[in-house]
Amino acid sequence: MQVAASIFKAYDIRGIVGQTLSEPVAEHLGRAFGTEALKLGEKAVAIGRDGRVSGPSLSAALIKGLRSTGINVIDLGAVTTPMLYYVAATRGDQGCHSGIQVTGSHNPKDYNGFKMVLAGRAIYGDDIQGLRKRIEAEDYTQGEGSLAQLDVLAEYTQRIVGDAKLARPLKIVVDSGNGIPGASAPGILRALGCEVTELFSEVDGDFPNHHPDPSKPENLQDLIKAVKEQGADLGLAFDGDGDRLGVVTKEGNNIFPDRQIMLFARDVLSRVPGGKIIFDVKCSQQLAIAIREAGGEPVMYKTGHSLVKAKLKETGAPFAGEMSGHIFFAERWYGFDDATYTAARLLEILSKAADPSAVLNALPTSHSTPELNVPCAEGEHHEVIEKLRQTAKFEGAQLTTIDGLRADYDDGFGLVRASNTTPVLVLRFEGHTPQALERIQKQFMAAIHAVKPDAQVGGAAH
Repeated sequence: MQVAASIFKAYDIRGIVGQTLSEPVAEHLGRAFGTEALKLGEKAVAIGRDGRVSGPSLSAALIKGLRSTGINVIDLGAVTTPMLYYVAATRGDQGCHSGIQVTGSHNPKDYNGFKMVLAGRAIYGDDIQGLRKRIEAEDYTQGEGSLAQLDVLAEYTQRIVGDAKLARPLKIVVDSGNGIPGASAPGILRALGCEVTELFSEVDGDFPNHHPDPSKPENLQDLIKAVKEQGADLGLAFDGDGDRLGVVTKEGNNIFPDRQIMLFARDVLSRVPGGKIIFDVKCSQQLAIAIREAGGEPVMYKTGHSLVKAKLKETGAPFAGEMSGHIFFAERWYGFDDATYTAARLLEILSKAADPSAVLNALPTSHSTPELNVPCAEGEHHEVIEKLRQTAKFEGAQLTTIDGLRADYDDGFGLVRASNTTPVLVLRFEGHTPQALERIQKQFMAAIHAVKPDAQVGGAAH
């Protein structure tokens, strides 16, 4: 079987439907994954899909491939990625700690892909390349697995509503961007006791209103407008598959995830004193300070939801978060990224305050850029990072090289790293003052231009 190597990304499989991704690819992935799962003693694999147009046909092919190995399949139908993770985390009695979500995440509508949990862990890197090798060799077990349908929404809703308790009802606006969270999140938030105004809850894989990616400020404009019009306490925006959350205040301020993490860390540390709080290299300098002040131990780590989940498990940390909006609660939850559950925890904290927006606005902040990108040729971005590590001099800064190059100064930081999903350099800068921000940004751009003279800065991507 010939498959495009380019679809096997660092944390998942992703490609353009009809070009690099097709039903035969999905079927062969099912056969490879089923073989691996059986080898690890698994008896069943759960399958879910987001709201993309190609979801049903890819999902059917994937299920056919899985069953042909002899593994049983639990078909969840159209669900958020976290609902798929929830089933893989709670169906151990059925020999199921594995699952595949058919999702294109935040990619354009002609994309689709697969996020995978194998025997209880999110797979990435070499494990994903191992699946590719198995597909190319067509090295599969043979059998006849069963197929069962499962509607998990009521149970999942009950689990969240039983955990998060609001001190008082809040008035919120929820923008699902026509992604799959529209089918579940507004109902769950109502069940918590919120008054919910819905935007774009109808699941539509053509995304007719705006793209479901809350990390891009332009996608939050409808939400900001509606929050102001409704006089709501705050606004929540979900990404296409429901594992990332955007938050805006009643004044229309976008509360970036690294500031959300400060709020969650304080809350979690009030019950887990001294706990480790994990965050990625893109987060604000203010975050580590806030974690220490709340009595926690800050742990900076690589960017990537699968990598952070693995680190969470390895360290036994109660909580982790990423600048991209993936938030992971191990305290009271299962350690996977879930925007609906994150929203419930946020509302629980904010419901104790007379003015939720004031609590969010008061979180430490500084002058920073959003994520910036420098497009590169395929593979070039890794070479640029290697050259920078060898040549760049950032006088007076503390350097971190776990993921790209981060230079921390007394008054801010600069970061350049290679994206694991697209051939771009990812940049982020922060200064305690606008002048510090400008200085650090100039230093980094000079260093980048020294090794890549044609570098041009564009907008955000993950």
